[in-house]
Amino acid sequence: MKSTAVRRATVSIAMAAALTGVAACSGSDSEGGSGGSSGGGDKAAGKAKTQANPISALRSVEKSTDKADSAKVESTTTMGTMMSMEADGALGWADGLIGTLTITYTGGTMADQMRQLGTTSMEARYLPDAYYAKMGDKFAEQSGGKHWIKYAYDDLADLAGGSGAYMKDQMQNTTPNQSVKLLLASGDVKKVGEEKVRGENTTHYSGTVDVADLAGESSNLTADQLADMKRQLEQAGVTTETIDIWVNDEDLLVKKVEKGELATGSMSSTAFYSDYGVKVSTEEPPAGDTADFKDLMQTQPAA
Repeated sequence: MKSTAVRRATVSIAMAAALTGVAACSGSDSEGGSGGSSGGGDKAAGKAKTQANPISALRSVEKSTDKADSAKVESTTTMGTMMSMEADGALGWADGLIGTLTITYTGGTMADQMRQLGTTSMEARYLPDAYYAKMGDKFAEQSGGKHWIKYAYDDLADLAGGSGAYMKDQMQNTTPNQSVKLLLASGDVKKVGEEKVRGENTTHYSGTVDVADLAGESSNLTADQLADMKRQLEQAGVTTETIDIWVNDEDLLVKKVEKGELATGSMSSTAFYSDYGVKVSTEEPPAGDTADFKDLMQTQPAA
């Protein structure tokens, strides 16, 4: 690649695609909501909105959403002045995170960098062992004609230290009910009330997570699970998070809101879910059209 600026832009933008996938599947911000479900929920679990105890209700939500395996996703993510982005597609989590998202950068330094590459949109494909970011023609001109960057999760863990290990863990193990688990572990959960979300009846729950004070008394989390959750949040630089979720009559998430304070500033993201149980099929891009992130880092250390 010829330009150090473009090298840095392509690598940082593709890294952001991983964060978008994690946010879409484990966290969320404040406007709108999401439609209903098309299967995969555990209807026998009962309606969360009819349960007086928020902890009992959220335990049912956590199980039902986990069992649903897949959904269509719309999300927005903002990380300070670094970036704001929108994503749309479908994700599955039955055996690691898979799926395809179209990501559009709408503001921040990332959007500026994308404009240098001739586009503000990109495609991200998620597979159990790696994710792929399609960077466009300008990137291909400077990378031997290859349009895609491959990010193997093992390589991220090796090359990016603690943050890479966190990203690997999240990409391979996260599900949309991660926010529910956080609320359960926080010990600070309240039922806000009954609300309409995109025309659907939902129950709104809210809570604040202080990583230093996470406790598992009411969460049904084991000591090891709680320790893992704390470790993941600390690796991500998270100190506190405010979480709001909206749950339909089938105990499935239709909207999630997360706002957090990171070591580097503020973050917020919004994820909307619909069509639970949708078929998700993702193919690995052609090897001949793919550059490996590890190779790029070795041959272009400035990136």
